[in-house]
Amino acid sequence: MGQDAFMEPFGDTLGVFQCKLYLLLFGACSGLKVTVPSHTVHGIRGQALYLPVHYGFHTPASDIQIIWLFERPHTMPKYLLGSVNKSVVPDLEYQHKFTMMPPNASLLINPLQFSDEGNYIVKVNIQGNGTLSSSQKIQVTVDDPVTKPVVQIHPPSGSVEYVGNMTLTCQVEGGTRLVYQWLKNGRPAHTSSTYSFSPQNNTLHIAPVTKEDIGNYSCLVRNPVSEMESDIIMPIIYYGPYGLQVNSDKGLKVGEVFTVDLGEAILFDCSADSYPPNTYSWIRRTDNTTYIIKHGPRLEVASENVAQKTTDYVCCAYNNITGRQDETHFTVIITSVGLEKLAQKGKSLSPLASITGISLFLIISMCLLFLWKKYQPYKVIKQKLEGRPETEYRKAQTFSGHEDALDDFGIYEFVAFPDASGVSRIPSRSVPVSDGISGQDLHSTIYEVIQHIPAQQQDQPE
Repeated sequence: MGQDAFMEPFGDTLGVFQCKLYLLLFGACSGLKVTVPSHTVHGIRGQALYLPVHYGFHTPASDIQIIWLFERPHTMPKYLLGSVNKSVVPDLEYQHKFTMMPPNASLLINPLQFSDEGNYIVKVNIQGNGTLSSSQKIQVTVDDPVTKPVVQIHPPSGSVEYVGNMTLTCQVEGGTRLVYQWLKNGRPAHTSSTYSFSPQNNTLHIAPVTKEDIGNYSCLVRNPVSEMESDIIMPIIYYGPYGLQVNSDKGLKVGEVFTVDLGEAILFDCSADSYPPNTYSWIRRTDNTTYIIKHGPRLEVASENVAQKTTDYVCCAYNNITGRQDETHFTVIITSVGLEKLAQKGKSLSPLASITGISLFLIISMCLLFLWKKYQPYKVIKQKLEGRPETEYRKAQTFSGHEDALDDFGIYEFVAFPDASGVSRIPSRSVPVSDGISGQDLHSTIYEVIQHIPAQQQDQPE
């Protein structure tokens, strides 16, 4: 068995060499190969552990031998059991602990104890035309499962923000090879300026505590065969007050000024973020004097009972554990105008500005449209006259009558023809004065000129 253990590291190398030799001589590999799903297997103490093994070969075999050896660090391997073909030969010391069913080379260990932790070596020999050997090693660990951890906080009564410290300790009664991890709100907690951990990570120390340290803490403990998480615990941290503010159920608030109708009662509410809850005090300032009028988070002010139209108030918040306090100032104005009118006056500017803008836009658009309609037809007529051929100016000087009103609808062009002296022709929008047309008609509109055209043609010879 000592020789087998010595030759075991060379088993795989010999198998590879034989496989290459068979490939060279016969074109096929008939070597032996032994495989295991994992080289490390974790077992639970007191339970059965199964070590699966697979092997294969491509050569005729007359005998198949399987051997299992066990070794611990710095010790010689021990023989556990072996088989030739289907005959099993166990070591009498372990015959009730280890089981094998050849030709299956897998091994069953039942029950598993801490003493069974170590390396298990399986060796397979094939006898045929020659002898082929191959082996594998499996490391077995044995652990107890983790029991549910419990977290303890010190001090249990809580700590004051920026003043006190806090320590969380994770305790586990059962389990081996434990690994600790701290969780805050379900996420791993890491080392920071205020977080520190013990060497085994089973203790979390927070120094100093702050409001941001409030949350749900838990401890997760695991080992190779199990893991368990503790119940969630929330440490007590005293802080505040923060964000002190005053609100009201009625009235118009602008900044720190409340406007109230005369005869109306208004309820003020003072609040701040703090633990434990603050104690509140209300202070009124009148005529350079200050005095406390009420204790508690709410104050009711009846406007008809206030002597002055403008009164200053102060809300004070005090935390009796942290020893910190904060205050906020506000002013109450009593008005007889009415809040609805004040609100409407403030909102009337926006609609008025919109109406003014729309009106200016409509006026400018109408002016532009009027100018376009006034000058655009004359530009068209001028362009047509300047581009007309000379022959068209020598046509008959007569004008058509009103034979058909539909045919005469449109804008007419009036042209003055040159005289015999060779004076250049001048386009004109008027016609010569005749007996039936006065001088005033020459400056009349196009519509009036058209009305006078039939009478003008009758007075002139054709």
